[in-house]
Order: sequence, then C-alpha cells, then structure tokens
Amino acid sequence: MYSVTVRDHVMIAHSLQGEVFGPAQRLHGATYVVDATFRRPRLDEHGVVVDIGRATEVLRASIEDLNYRNLDDHPELAGSNTTTESLAGVIFTRLAHAARAGELGPAGTGLAAIAVTLHESHIAWASYEGRVD
Repeated sequence: MYSVTVRDHVMIAHSLQGEVFGPAQRLHGATYVVDATFRRPRLDEHGVVVDIGRATEVLRASIEDLNYRNLDDHPELAGSNTTTESLAGVIFTRLAHAARAGELGPAGTGLAAIAVTLHESHIAWASYEGRVD
C-alpha cells in the first residue's frame, strides 16, 4: 500500500464530559498537529497517490471551522465529547467525503483508505483510519 501524508495544525478550546476526564472537564485549550495519510494499493498513471497540493488544501478546509473555536459551541459537535479520538473521526469523515466528491482530483478516486492522526503533544496522539469507499 502506498501512502502520502500532509500536515497542518488546529487550535481549539473544549471541555470533556465525565468524571474520568478529571480536570479536563473544565474548559481548556489544545493545539493539535493534524496528519492526514492517504493510502492506495497502486499509484495512478502519473506515479502518485494523490496530489499533495490538493491534499493540503482539503485538509486545511476540513479543519478550518474548528480552528480558534470552542468546540462546546460548535453546531456539529455541541453535546458530544470532543476527545482527540473522536475529533480524528470527524476529520476523517470530512476528508473521505471530499475524496468521494472529487475534491482531491482524479487520483483521489483511487484511494483505499485515509488515516487521521491528531498529535496532542510529542508523547501522546490518537488516530482514526477508515476506508474511503
């Protein structure tokens, strides 16, 4: 399986629901480094997995409305626990939709999977990976 990864970052505020989260139940901020990895079994006729420029643009568009936001107030996320894991799933869903809609260009139609990793710090991160089809 071939892969290409692009990276961006997003700064958010949120609070988590449940005693298990201890002090993270209070409003706090996080800066996530976001990696999006695009996978396909064969390279396209140009020898690429996906156009890196388009992948970078689509990743930016997928996280733009989360940046500098309190996710507790975000209409799509209000009432949900916006854990690092769940946010990776949200971003995956957005990227998969963009791939199916042709926003990644012709190479994007041959993608088998996308993985999204959110790095909370240099020692902790979470990912979600799923099929595009």
